[in-house]
Amino acid sequence: MKKCVIISNEVFRMKKYNVGDIVSGEVTGIEKYGVFVSIDNGGSGLIHISEISDNFVSNLNDYVNMGEKIKVKIIDEGTDENHLKLSIKKIDYRSNANKHKKIEETEHGFETLKSKLPVWMKEKLVEIEKSA
Repeated sequence: MKKCVIISNEVFRMKKYNVGDIVSGEVTGIEKYGVFVSIDNGGSGLIHISEISDNFVSNLNDYVNMGEKIKVKIIDEGTDENHLKLSIKKIDYRSNANKHKKIEETEHGFETLKSKLPVWMKEKLVEIEKSA
């Protein structure tokens, strides 16, 4: 049987999460024992250091940064409704926004490379011939 967790700071904005759900949050604190995460709609939780990785974790900053948007798995409810026990073990916790930032192409595109490449190649060939 799944436990249900209700997260809200306001009675009218309740959002229901189930233990096992993967939700988005933001890293709000990093301590030696774990990472604090603010969940959408007012909830918060702790990722205990044992829930970071199956491997030895010596520095939590190797895994997350302050203010970073991450995905977390709800593993249990805490002592109060708005505080959850969270995990990033065995999930892809990095948000897609953090992974790939689109490179904006300039109006010139590859034109500069196209025009300069033959010149660079000639210069390099001359350099090679001189050293031979």
